[in-house]
Amino acid sequence: MAGEAQIQLLEQKINALISAEADLFLVEIKIKPTNNIKVFVDGDQGVSIEKLVQYNRKLYKQIEEEAMFPGGDFSLEVSSPGLEEPLKLQRQYVKNIGRFVEVVDLEGGKIEGKLTAATEEAITVEEIKGKGKKMETVQHSIPLTGVKTIKVQIKF
Repeated sequence: MAGEAQIQLLEQKINALISAEADLFLVEIKIKPTNNIKVFVDGDQGVSIEKLVQYNRKLYKQIEEEAMFPGGDFSLEVSSPGLEEPLKLQRQYVKNIGRFVEVVDLEGGKIEGKLTAATEEAITVEEIKGKGKKMETVQHSIPLTGVKTIKVQIKF
């Protein structure tokens, strides 16, 4: 079974598993050449470890029963995307409004600031430049078509 066909089948399975929980959504599925399957599930209010463990067990059983990987040669990880994973979906942008993000555009330019708005077409990031009396706030409206990655930043 080809990689793309496997991913589509896994998408159907995980979407069926999480369909009862309207606030949960599939972010991404990755399959490495070593048959390591990584499934990223998120929720508008986050997702509990207990839920992720349940989905992992159910999906693992389905993959095994249907012999998707000959000889059971696969590993499965179902998790929420960590901070190292870039935001990919509009629901993730909305969920993270008010948090600090780093936006890298297609040319490699970076903007860091607070995510203040998100639509299907663009995000708005509020950047603070300068210090003290020279401090100014700049609003950037960034079309999603020009974005390479958006990652949440932790500020202390």
